[in-house]
Amino acid sequence: MRFTGTKSYVATDDLKVAVNAAITLQRPLLVKGEPGTGKTVLALEVAQALGVPILEWHVKSTTKAQQGLYEYDAVSRLRDSQLGDERVHDIANYIRRGKLWEAFAAEQRPVLLIDEIDKADIEFPNDLLQELDRMEFFVYETGETISARQRPIVIITSNNEKELPDAFLRRCFFHYIKFPDADTMREIVDVHFPGLKGRLVNEALRVFYELRDVPGMKKKPSTSELLDWIKLLLNEDIDVELLRETDPRKLVPPLAGALIKSEQDVHLLERLAFMSRRRSES
Repeated sequence: MRFTGTKSYVATDDLKVAVNAAITLQRPLLVKGEPGTGKTVLALEVAQALGVPILEWHVKSTTKAQQGLYEYDAVSRLRDSQLGDERVHDIANYIRRGKLWEAFAAEQRPVLLIDEIDKADIEFPNDLLQELDRMEFFVYETGETISARQRPIVIITSNNEKELPDAFLRRCFFHYIKFPDADTMREIVDVHFPGLKGRLVNEALRVFYELRDVPGMKKKPSTSELLDWIKLLLNEDIDVELLRETDPRKLVPPLAGALIKSEQDVHLLERLAFMSRRRSES
């Protein structure tokens, strides 16, 4: 199994190396990077490229590690016992498989995505150490041990909201997705908008990177937001000349709501426009 990228996902050489190293070592691939740099999509594209199933476990602040293994539905069992249902005699009827169990039981080696692991409690990664290392866990209610038929390809994403425990990091192959440079971004845009006129792409990228370089921006626009913005520019048939606007009073680009997602950043650009206007008038 080797990942060489797909037609719909621009994977840099170092990212391909990281994916294949994790597959060879049979260790989880921990992927970090700015939001919107394609961390989650990577797992989907790896599964597509290798022709294997994908299982997605999207972590929330309330998610517990146990939910990835299984959950025992005691409430349903109590209700069924009150109704005289024969199912109550087999506790296995009330065990709900989690994503790890599904991945362990899969007939074909799947890709398991554990998305945004840093959203959960700090103990969440530690609670998965043994299961990810040994690829098995014990079901106390039924007394059985669930072992993986074959080790799934585990891809874990993090937005760096919390530091992950050292013991967890030691068990992972780590890769940081750098923010794409202009040439790589042009490739990404071409994948999503094939045949797009060069002038529009050049001006859109110029404005995009200038916004990212503005000092003090609370949230820099991401790759996914750039793609949304270009889609809107095309849909509204925005004249490319509007993107070349040099009037200091018009520093905020058209349809900027696709790029700027913070009131603080809007006020920052307005202040910069005011200061630039004052300088031009003096």
